[in-house]
Amino acid sequence: MREAETVVEAQRADGQGAAGPGRTAGPVPGCGVGQVPGAAVDADTGTGTEADTGTHTAADAAGTPAPLRILLADDEHLIRGALAALLALEDDLQVVAEAGSGPEALAMALAHRPDVAVLDLQMPGADGVAVATSLRTRLPGCRTMIVTSHGRPGHLKRALEAGVKAFVPKTVSAQRLAEIIRSVHAGNRYVDPELAADAISAGDSPLTVREAEVLEYAENGAPIAEIAERAALSPGTVRNYLSSAAAKLSAENRHAAARIARARGWL
Repeated sequence: MREAETVVEAQRADGQGAAGPGRTAGPVPGCGVGQVPGAAVDADTGTGTEADTGTHTAADAAGTPAPLRILLADDEHLIRGALAALLALEDDLQVVAEAGSGPEALAMALAHRPDVAVLDLQMPGADGVAVATSLRTRLPGCRTMIVTSHGRPGHLKRALEAGVKAFVPKTVSAQRLAEIIRSVHAGNRYVDPELAADAISAGDSPLTVREAEVLEYAENGAPIAEIAERAALSPGTVRNYLSSAAAKLSAENRHAAARIARARGWL
């Protein structure tokens, strides 16, 4: 580094390569075309060698695209950590944030603005589809994809309606997941073939949004009063929705209706 500075100072003192007012500096003697400014000149050969500046050349910077910025959201810490470690092996992918819940995933996405958000379907606070729905309006430049071990036709339909670009089972390999991430970022869509086939065979749900909502609340045995409070409805309206859902599914009661709807992927 000091040798390079001495050569440049000597050339300035002699008036070589210095730019006067309104003129462009000429080439430094002994430097080839395209030599990096600040490079030292070998006294014996007259050729330049790059000074040890600790930075990349402009050509290197121009030729290396920035890696895709990835958000990973999964409430299972072990799975999330392993996935982050595997994706870190890919030169063009960079995990910039991790989250363990739906609200945390949304907050981290807004803070770090990733290119692609890889979201677990089932997370505390808000599921992956709910997070994707929020990101669709609040961070439209972020592509979203769902990874899940609970892939059901109803989940797939909700995800696609929310603008999710990929729906992937957790059994997929890390290498394949990396390929899907790149494809999603490029504007493509990916749906696991088995999940797609199941969705086609299951057909559309006969339940309205409200019927599905109260039926899901009833699934774990919640009483009418609790369902009414959670759904912000009157107890009478809740009973009507549950009766309608049970009739549509030919179930003897709301608990049986919830099991049928869950099995068919409609909850």
